[in-house]
Amino acid sequence: MNKLLASVTLAVSILVSSATFAAEKTITLAVNNMYCADCPFIVRKSLEAVPGVSKAVVSYKEKTAVVTYDDTRTDVTALTRATTEAGYPSAPRS
Repeated sequence: MNKLLASVTLAVSILVSSATFAAEKTITLAVNNMYCADCPFIVRKSLEAVPGVSKAVVSYKEKTAVVTYDDTRTDVTALTRATTEAGYPSAPRS
């Protein structure tokens, strides 16, 4: 019984500690090829389809996408790949 309790305690502590290290991050991407009013919608939908993305705000005027995501579920490479595959190459804005 003590071994079972110890195992359960260890498993719970590992789950809790990994959740503690999860961080919500926000990045601004410079997005190319946005030339019409529908473009921001397509870019936003492509980003929202990436697991871990909680919010994407796309500006046609600024040619940017501000993306909030869980860094334990996705990364910048996946975000830029999503927009590129939708026809809108992007890169982190410096």
